Amino acid sequence: MTTTHPLTEQAHALHSLGRYDEAKALLARRLAEDPQDGRAWVQLARCHLSLREYGEVITTTGEALRADPEDWDALIVRTYGLRRSSRRDEALAAAQQAVRLAPESSAAHVALSEAIMAWQERWPEAFATAEHAVRLNPEYTGAYYGLWKASLTVGRADAREFAVRQTLRLDPEDAWALEEFASMQNAAKDVRLPAKASAYADALAADPASTSLRARLDHTVFRMLRGTRWLAVLSLCVAGVSLDLFPTEGEAPRELPLSLGTRLYALLMMAVAWGLGALLRYRKLRSGIRLSLRSLLSRMFWARLVLAQAVWGTLLAVVMVLVPWSGRGVPQALFWTGLIPVLLTIWFDRPRTR
Repeated sequence: MTTTHPLTEQAHALHSLGRYDEAKALLARRLAEDPQDGRAWVQLARCHLSLREYGEVITTTGEALRADPEDWDALIVRTYGLRRSSRRDEALAAAQQAVRLAPESSAAHVALSEAIMAWQERWPEAFATAEHAVRLNPEYTGAYYGLWKASLTVGRADAREFAVRQTLRLDPEDAWALEEFASMQNAAKDVRLPAKASAYADALAADPASTSLRARLDHTVFRMLRGTRWLAVLSLCVAGVSLDLFPTEGEAPRELPLSLGTRLYALLMMAVAWGLGALLRYRKLRSGIRLSLRSLLSRMFWARLVLAQAVWGTLLAVVMVLVPWSGRGVPQALFWTGLIPVLLTIWFDRPRTR
C-alpha cells in the first residue's frame, strides 16, 4: 500500500460530503503530479462508483493495480464496478483476490458477498459471507449494509432489522439506515403514526433531496391529520347524547332546554377530546413534522378539506350544546349536517390512505 497524499485525503473528505466533482478535480491534480499514486487512483474510483460511472471505476482501479498489484482496496472497489457492469465472473475473481490478500478485512468479505449474489443458487453462501464480515469487524457499518443486502435475497427479516439497528447504533445519521428504519416502522402495525412520522422526518433530515421520503412523510402526516375528523364525530356524538336527540322508544326523552351545567359539561368533554386527541399530540410532535403539516395544508387541497370538515363538525356540535334549545328539530338538523359530510369524506378518501 502507498502512503496517502494530503490532496487525496482532502478528496476523501469531499467524497464523504457527497461533493464528488470537487473530489475528482483534486485527484486529477494529484495524479498529474504522480500518476503512480495508487491511493489517488482508488479514491478516484470511489468517486466514479458513487456517480455510477462503472466503466471509469474499472479503468481507474486498473491503474491502481498497475501501481500496486496487491492493492486489495483497489480490488474491492473494482469488484463493485465489475458487478454493476454485469461482469460477474471477473467481479468474483477480484473479490476472491481481495480476500486472499486481506483475509481479516471485513470490507473484502462484503465485496465477496456482493459478487456471489450474482448467482441466485449461491445466495445462502452470500449471506454466510456477509455474516462473517460482521463477525470480523462489528464496528464497520459497511458490513451491516452487506448483511442487510444479503438478507433480502434469503428472506431473513430478522437479519435485515438487526443490520439496520446496528448501523444506527454506530452512525445515528446514516441516511440509508434511517430510511430503512422508517420503512420498518411504517410496516409495523403496532407503531403509532407519530412515531412513523418521526422516523421519516429523521430520514429526510439525513437525505433532504429525497422526493420519495418527502412523499412518504406527507402521506403519514396526512393520515394523522385525517384522524381529527373522528374527533369531530365524537364531539357531535357528545352533543347528541347530551340533548337526547334520538330517545329510545317507550322512554321519556330528556327535558329541554338543558341546564347550564349539563351544557358546560358537554363542552368540557369536547375540549378534553380535542386536547388529548389533537392539541397535546401536536405540541409533542417534532418541529420537522409540524412544519410538514403546515406545508401539507398549504399544498394539498384534500388536507385542507379534511381539517375544514373536522372544524365544521366540531363547531356545529358546540352550537348544539351552547344554545338552550326547547325542541329537537333544529339540533337534529345540525347533527346530520355536521355528521354526514364528515362520514362521506372519511369513506371517500379511504383508498388514498391505505
